[in-house]
Amino acid sequence: MAYLAQTQSGQPILILKEGTSRSRGREAQRNNIMAARVIAEAIRSTLGPRGMDKMLVDSLGDITITNDGAAILDEIDVEHPAAKMMVEVAKTQDDMVGDGTTTSVVLAGELLKKAEELLDQNIHPTIIVSGYRKAAKKAMEVLEKIGVTVDLDDKETLKKVAITSMGSKAVGTAREHLAEIAIDAVKQIAEKRGDRWVADVDNVQIIKKEGKSLHDTELVRGVILDKEVVHSGMPKRVENAKIALLNCPLEVEKTEFDAKINIESPEEMEAFLKEEE
Repeated sequence: MAYLAQTQSGQPILILKEGTSRSRGREAQRNNIMAARVIAEAIRSTLGPRGMDKMLVDSLGDITITNDGAAILDEIDVEHPAAKMMVEVAKTQDDMVGDGTTTSVVLAGELLKKAEELLDQNIHPTIIVSGYRKAAKKAMEVLEKIGVTVDLDDKETLKKVAITSMGSKAVGTAREHLAEIAIDAVKQIAEKRGDRWVADVDNVQIIKKEGKSLHDTELVRGVILDKEVVHSGMPKRVENAKIALLNCPLEVEKTEFDAKINIESPEEMEAFLKEEE
């Protein structure tokens, strides 16, 4: 459907392109809420300690098994604008906190569900939004009261936090081992800014290697250059080495030869073959 306007002379003006649909009022509200709630329902079953994993198959046939909300939504091809906003909620939560993506999306879906019930009672959307903002402010006040300050040396409490965060990761029996590594890694990069400890997780590099189990994961307190040796005869281990830092590429380049051989007679061909032997 195309939407037209007319000039004073009756000349039609095309406003929206062919195939464009338009909704307004209560219908638009219902459509947007429904689209957002569909996203929340898609990952609801992955929430909590009894959450189920989902198998994702992309267009190339690659299979991913996960119950991580951000990973699931990242693989879903979403077109509806309201649904895309729910996906952005998960991405923002993952970028800022690194956990709680499923919880944030499911909670947003429930808030929209309750908002729809209020809309059915003819309560104006601005009043609903104002109420939700007051509730969010109150929730933050309660969190400040019940929050517990954890010392950086309280490894047992930090370990519990790390294990809880790994609930959505397929790490199996290696959960405690990886939790201890995560704590040690964060303590290595943590720095105090004012009265708070801040850790930039971008300073932790994770390198994957095939051939061993998750229990063989180890923390290297240093820098890893994930490169193969240039020549098989080079040593695999060097202790007390001197390290040169170069601000330029250091690669072994193969020399290319552009040669041409002109052979004009059988005798020259025979001589060339003998030389090759």
